[in-house]
Amino acid sequence: MRLATARIDGRTRAVRVTAEGYADLGEPDVGTLLARDDWATVEAGEPLSPDSLAPVVPHPGKVLCVGLNYRNHILEMGRELPEYPTLFAKFADALIGAREPIELAPESAAVDWEAELAIVIGSTVRRASEQEAAAAIAGFTVMNDVTMRDWQFRTKEWLQGKTFEGTTPLGPVLVTPDELPGGVRPKLAMTCTVNGEVMQKTDTSDLVFDPVALVRYASVITTLRPGDVIATGTPGGVGHARKPARYLADGDVVVTEIAGIGRLENVARSM
Repeated sequence: MRLATARIDGRTRAVRVTAEGYADLGEPDVGTLLARDDWATVEAGEPLSPDSLAPVVPHPGKVLCVGLNYRNHILEMGRELPEYPTLFAKFADALIGAREPIELAPESAAVDWEAELAIVIGSTVRRASEQEAAAAIAGFTVMNDVTMRDWQFRTKEWLQGKTFEGTTPLGPVLVTPDELPGGVRPKLAMTCTVNGEVMQKTDTSDLVFDPVALVRYASVITTLRPGDVIATGTPGGVGHARKPARYLADGDVVVTEIAGIGRLENVARSM
């Protein structure tokens, strides 16, 4: 199953995405849909013609992110493999749709790209077992954890560089695990290009902590609820690690794609 949050005439609607197009699911967005116990069996209604796609979950209660979770990226940054996941957070105000512009804040001169597989939670869990964690995964989507590196490294805490408003595309769709090779531990090719040049290329099987492990770990700390998002980390190839470093400029086109899920295409725009 493929779900999206569509924008139509200034409002949003949860839709099912099929080869024929988009069908209304009777809820204002995917997050609201997932809060229903019967979300997986809701019958599609009338066809819709969206103006655009919003973030697949526009108002998640939590956006948890994982740092340093791809083996190749950890080695690229000169670090050892971690014993535990490195967690930080974003706020919903950072999220944008699959084709909306990435805001380049004038306060930052080091805006970087980070392609990521994101987990979307479909049921409430706390201190989840492995089986409960797997069952709580509604599906997966694509994120680019756009980061203001100069703000991120002002202190040892990363939050301030990770959640600038209007920077983080999430979408275009949620795909349920049954449609993906590897299911709740998907094995998918992921790429990020900037102006057509491949910057990041990996397979999601290179994750140190897989999606089930991340749900289990996060659920010890806090209750995970339908619509919550966990970004699983980025592979090697970020601009900050290049010699010399490379960052986004006005007009740059950032394409983030995960096979079997979809494609984000966002233009960086100075504010």
